[in-house]
Amino acid sequence: MAAPPCPPRRPISAPCFLLCFLLGFVAGLFPFAHRHLHLDLHLPLPPPSNAILATDDDEPSVVVDVDIPALLPPIPPQQRRLLLVVTPTRARPMQAYYLRRLAHTLRLAPSPLLWLVVDHSAAATRDTAELLRGCGVMYRHLSSAPSSPAVPDDTPQDPRPWRRGGRRQERPPVDADGGRARQRNAALDHIEHHRLHGIVYFADEENVYSLDLLHHLRDIRNFGTWPVATLSPGKSKTILEGPVCNGSRVVGWHTRDRSKIRRRFHVHMSGFAFNSTMLWDAKNRGHQSWNYIRQLDTAKEGFQETTFIEQLVEDETHMEGVPPGCSKIMNFHLHLEDKDDMHLNGWKTAQNLDVIIPLEKEAKHMI
Repeated sequence: MAAPPCPPRRPISAPCFLLCFLLGFVAGLFPFAHRHLHLDLHLPLPPPSNAILATDDDEPSVVVDVDIPALLPPIPPQQRRLLLVVTPTRARPMQAYYLRRLAHTLRLAPSPLLWLVVDHSAAATRDTAELLRGCGVMYRHLSSAPSSPAVPDDTPQDPRPWRRGGRRQERPPVDADGGRARQRNAALDHIEHHRLHGIVYFADEENVYSLDLLHHLRDIRNFGTWPVATLSPGKSKTILEGPVCNGSRVVGWHTRDRSKIRRRFHVHMSGFAFNSTMLWDAKNRGHQSWNYIRQLDTAKEGFQETTFIEQLVEDETHMEGVPPGCSKIMNFHLHLEDKDDMHLNGWKTAQNLDVIIPLEKEAKHMI
């Protein structure tokens, strides 16, 4: 018996074929779209990486712009901004201790970091160069020649006290403010000449800094500032000086200035940092008329910081509070002066003491 003939096959229309092809193509791309575009029909979009969840009685809410470095993924070294730490130094008994302590702090900061150490003398001293070679930090050793002849650092100063405002005080170091201004200007010349892009920070060697400060410096876009705690000369109280912030916006100042002549910005020298491009790019500054941004060695005591900042920003609207809220003390300014003006060559004694007590006589006295 012969099999019945097969029914004729219906041809597939072109629109139906095109529709099936598009459906299959979209279904194949759906896993990738789910991964990269967060196309999830059951879960909401995840909050940004810098946000935390704040639970209330009614419903949870998302709080954005919260700085939690521990929760953020580590940034690759090639994507981090360069930190340009400028430190003026001079030959004195405590120089080796100050530089080593600061070097240990900078070694713990994530790279890249360039330490610009500027000597007070016209030529870089051999003792400082030997110390920097073993510090473990990428550095550049610079020198600053004073514009006028001054007393060398190793020359003994007059130990007699001097009067200021009716009070007997220790005589200040020779050419202290003007010398450091020239040293910082030498570092700024080096940064501008070589077009080093990064965040410039003036870190004096005798101050104390936390690692949080070095982490927050890279978040600064143009100009950032924060409060600094200063130990009073009598070491009986701590004075706070710096900005009062509402989030990242500067709304006021902590100040101890009681003089009739008020400063424009009440900021400590180690209480601000800025983008190095502001030195040569006028578009990044608040004052576009300035062309040569440097510190003035002729500024009065206490006005060195504000005269320099006035060249970079116009008012508080061009400043950033670091960190948001400015509620964290990240560095201390200490009034630690050298009791003895003697400077040892290479920080080593050339000979033994003049008076040596024999052990036998010492033992008899002890009996």
